[in-house]
Amino acid sequence: MRVIAGSARRLLLKSPEGLDTRPTTDRIKETLFNMLMPNLPDAVFIDLFSGSGGIGIEALSRGANKAYFVENNQKAVACITENLEHTHLSDRAVVLKQDVFAALRGSIRDTADIIFLDPPYQQEYDRKVLELLRDAAFVTDDTLIVVEASATTSFDYVDTLGFVVEKSKQYKTNKHVFIKRNTQ
Repeated sequence: MRVIAGSARRLLLKSPEGLDTRPTTDRIKETLFNMLMPNLPDAVFIDLFSGSGGIGIEALSRGANKAYFVENNQKAVACITENLEHTHLSDRAVVLKQDVFAALRGSIRDTADIIFLDPPYQQEYDRKVLELLRDAAFVTDDTLIVVEASATTSFDYVDTLGFVVEKSKQYKTNKHVFIKRNTQ
């Protein structure tokens, strides 16, 4: 796994050992960031269920001003910290070693431009996170929420939470769903 573009381009990233994390492949990451590029310059990026931190690091490398990395697993947090030091991006990062739900209830201090979450599949974490984001002070009408989920995960419930799916990008076994507050 590596940083694809920006200030840390081509630098290799470590990923935590074991099967608890699923690093996003370079090909899917490149597709994702091609879609995110208009929103990235000077953005506050929140990477939930961070794993190795690869997504948040890519955002920083491509021009995000600040990134929050939220991860509860100690080995993953150590990996994120190491990757941030290796890419020289630590000064623009906040690493929160805590449960995602606890972090969303009080640890985010900046208005979010982009929130990315890649939770464990098929456990409805996406819905639980969106329920918290619905009323979060750091989420505005302009905040873009991107969920990485299995290809079969349904997001037909988001309208009941006050959100709308703006677009979805399907891959072989997973997808990225782009969500915003419903302002109508």
